[in-house]
Amino acid sequence: MKLFPTRAPAVVRAAFLPIICISLAACQRHEAAAPAPRPVVAVEAKTDGQADTSTLPGQIQSRYSTPLSFRINGKILERRVRLGDTVKAGQIVARLDPTDAEKNSASARAQLDAAEHQLVYAKQQLDRDRAQAAESLIAPAQLEQTQNAYAAALAQRNQAQQQAGLAGDQLRYATLAADHAGVITAEQADTGQNVTSGQAVYTLAWSGDIDVTCDVPEAALAAFAVGHEASVTLAALPAQTFKARVRELSPAADTQSRTWRAKLTLEAPTPDVRLGMTANVAFAAVNGANGAKGAFTVPSTALFHDNGHPAVWIVKKPGDSLELRRVEVARYGERTVTIASGIAAGERVVWQGVHTVSAGEKVRVVAPLHPEDFAS
Repeated sequence: MKLFPTRAPAVVRAAFLPIICISLAACQRHEAAAPAPRPVVAVEAKTDGQADTSTLPGQIQSRYSTPLSFRINGKILERRVRLGDTVKAGQIVARLDPTDAEKNSASARAQLDAAEHQLVYAKQQLDRDRAQAAESLIAPAQLEQTQNAYAAALAQRNQAQQQAGLAGDQLRYATLAADHAGVITAEQADTGQNVTSGQAVYTLAWSGDIDVTCDVPEAALAAFAVGHEASVTLAALPAQTFKARVRELSPAADTQSRTWRAKLTLEAPTPDVRLGMTANVAFAAVNGANGAKGAFTVPSTALFHDNGHPAVWIVKKPGDSLELRRVEVARYGERTVTIASGIAAGERVVWQGVHTVSAGEKVRVVAPLHPEDFAS
């Protein structure tokens, strides 16, 4: 039987040709070019150009605030002022039922009258006995008894005077008067209520000096030394800024919050400043107080977190690779974050795209379209 050897190689070549093409195409796919660096928005860090400042929440309070209370027990008969009323020094604000005090005062006056009559009689008897003793008409012992009776009557009169004065004071204490001009900030008792001596009926905030109180953390204690200045803004008066000076700093921390209570005297307050208003106390951090030598304000979109710690992405030179850097945040703004430490001036900080990159990744830096939108 005759074979056809001349056609067999052609058939084999035709069968293997597609396989070779597929293999070549597969090799070309494995040798594809590396992907382009991921674009990120990054800007060189620049200091804010001003002292590192921080803010703390505070509250407007009167420098002096005292409770108003009766000095005797009794039943409240009348209250003449209400919460928020302005009072003057010496103004009557409440009265107790004076019936018992009036009776005690009347009894003390009666005892004083009796003691004065007894003293007058003792003085007359002493004068007669002295005259008779001069004529040797009575014994010396009788004169001594008369002198003793006069001394006792004088002492009783003096005691009765003190009792009458005390009873008069008790009657006056049934009327409660404001000892300073100010504003009623609290009511603790009502008409018809029985109160004891010293029990607060009102709380009076004195007119005059106004304080701003705030709770200071340990890291900011150096900036709140007595005499240091601060700027105060009020939520109700956003267009005004007031100066304040630290007047008092608590010597010990609060056992619950571990903060120190600071009181700052508000300088030149306007009539619009009301007690109880919320305030923001801005103060300049003392150099070295928090370890920061400069502050950098970046958009809040630049902040990342590394195991719960605030961090940012830094584009390193050369190579434009990413490094995750932990930072210390001085304060949070509405759209910005002020970084106290962790980065240096000139380093490029990623502003956008922080959640789509990884450490060591090559990136391509893109400038922001409107950097002024993130100004602090």
